[in-house]
Amino acid sequence: MKIYRLPVLSDNYIFLLHDREQNLAAVVDPAEAEPVLNKLKELNAELVAIFNTHHHGDHVGGNQKLQQHYPQLCVYGGEEDRGRIPGQKVFLKEGDRVEFAGRSAEVFFIPGHTRAHIAYYFPPIQPEDTGELFCGDTIFAGGCGRLFEGTPAQMVESISKLRNLPDNTRVWCAHEYTLNNLKFALSVDGENSDLQSRYTQVEGDRRQDIPTVPSLLGLEKQTNPFLRWDSPSIQKAMNATEDALVFGRLRGKKDNF
Repeated sequence: MKIYRLPVLSDNYIFLLHDREQNLAAVVDPAEAEPVLNKLKELNAELVAIFNTHHHGDHVGGNQKLQQHYPQLCVYGGEEDRGRIPGQKVFLKEGDRVEFAGRSAEVFFIPGHTRAHIAYYFPPIQPEDTGELFCGDTIFAGGCGRLFEGTPAQMVESISKLRNLPDNTRVWCAHEYTLNNLKFALSVDGENSDLQSRYTQVEGDRRQDIPTVPSLLGLEKQTNPFLRWDSPSIQKAMNATEDALVFGRLRGKKDNF
């Protein structure tokens, strides 16, 4: 399974998964159809699945046009998103699995950004390989999504599920927000030497228009304050120790950053 990152809109990424043996494709959160159709034409591949993480327009905007081109494709999304994702045919809940390219992805129910958000996790084939996590707008490189329909307590529980995955998991988040996220992270965790190094790296990469997605989950655990609500340094900066309170104050500061 090869993964292609397609930049769209101002800062979104669509991820196209290609089964090279059968020349079939699946797409995660197609904000627009045209970039997907162009890549499919380049690969001469048939689209068989859309894996949506949530219902926002910049994640499902291309669904209907893609279905027009590929009427047999299957649209997957969360059970709680019933009626909100165009063309949805499969309604997924925590612990369900989806199959693609001979691999099985586990579905996580991760409300917070929206009340229905899900993630897809493909475990590594060999222990030394990377796992692949498609987490929509829940975890970003260096940050997390806004709480539009959920609570800090929900987001802590949701991110805890993802944080428990192996460090060698690639985080395929849906936006290129990393530089600004790390600027905020430094404002609350400025003594973190891993974070300082990461900021320097990302600043240089973005000057050259190099994408920062995917990131590695192990790096997120070291440098992303939204995975570090139980870190003494973050707790001190937020003047709280209770998980949801720390997280809520952190997210509030980011909203006004």
